[in-house]
Amino acid sequence: MSLGNGRQYLAIPGPSVIPDRVLASMHRPSPNIYSGELIDMVPGIVSDLKAVARTSGHMAIYIANGHGVWEAALTNVASRGDKVLVPATGMFSHGWAEMALGLGIDAEIMDFGQRNTIDMARLAERLAADKSHEIKAVMTVQVDTSTSVRNDVAALRAVLDAVGHPALLMIDCIASLGCDDFRMDDWGVDVMVAGCQKGLMTPPGMGFVFFNDRADRARDVANCVTPYWDWRPRVEPDLFYHYFCGTAPTHHLYGLRTALDMIAQEGLEAVLRRHGVLARAVWAAFERWGEAGPLELNVADAAHRSHAVTSVRVGSAKGTELREWVEARAGLTLGIGLGMAPPGSPEWNHFFRIGHMGHVNAQMVLGALATIGAGMIAVGIEHARGGVDAAAAVVAGAA
Repeated sequence: MSLGNGRQYLAIPGPSVIPDRVLASMHRPSPNIYSGELIDMVPGIVSDLKAVARTSGHMAIYIANGHGVWEAALTNVASRGDKVLVPATGMFSHGWAEMALGLGIDAEIMDFGQRNTIDMARLAERLAADKSHEIKAVMTVQVDTSTSVRNDVAALRAVLDAVGHPALLMIDCIASLGCDDFRMDDWGVDVMVAGCQKGLMTPPGMGFVFFNDRADRARDVANCVTPYWDWRPRVEPDLFYHYFCGTAPTHHLYGLRTALDMIAQEGLEAVLRRHGVLARAVWAAFERWGEAGPLELNVADAAHRSHAVTSVRVGSAKGTELREWVEARAGLTLGIGLGMAPPGSPEWNHFFRIGHMGHVNAQMVLGALATIGAGMIAVGIEHARGGVDAAAAVVAGAA
């Protein structure tokens, strides 16, 4: 017998839960891509995405996942042989650096480990040592989906300004946009990349690159750019067809339109507060459970934790046993410990992640935590009792 029959809960850190309203808006015949409502709809999508990113700059839409917009951002600002500096706090910082290396860009990685945020003093020292300004960009993630570390983007800009370094500041917000506070213009970010499948609650398939005039001037001399990734034809094109360098992602656009409407109806500040409360509820549960036994949150300092995803250390192979139990027996799918250990190694089974991004509410998160509690009992993970009560107290206090 399984108690998992019924609606499944996908609590991985992306793709996130897709609202029924979004799915319903996508369930329609293919539209005309040359005239009509689709053409009229896209400028509003662009302006509403800019509002979520808090920018008055430019934005290009790509039919791509996050890796695609990593490449799009790089090709528009860099030339082969350029140097970029990548402060890394997990697998996805390294992934963006590897993308740069594949394009012939010299990517220097400053690795701060899997449990810590960027050390701003070390970063300042490295940038100050770059007297000839060989470093053309500093690029990193706001939230690394693998480790759940959240970096201080405003502090990154402050470091660049303090040492007088002209490097572009490029930020990956794929895991964090619409979940963690982000202020592109106020924080002096030159380029930001995001995807539709996490905080924006739309099925995977679209990526976005936001950029300012300073970044666009770098495009004047970038020799990595190719016709498809070129962001200029996609910004205020003379023909709708050029928004996407070909056929538009029609049904994704209808879904995204509805998702943006839902964000606007709730209010962006309320969306961010909701994510903050639900994240703190998750942390409270694991902190209580971790008072006995090996269980612990990957990031010790709450100020450096993501509001979108939480990475958990189990300390034994029972991490995988727990994931398999809650999925097969209770209908809850948790995220694998991606990037925390080499696949196939014994340590690979020691981690899991829980996504709490996008279309989630208190009863979903509290239900997931109660299911995890049942799973730990079932597979024999030692833990203190009272984790769900601790989470419920956070929710009750906020509500």
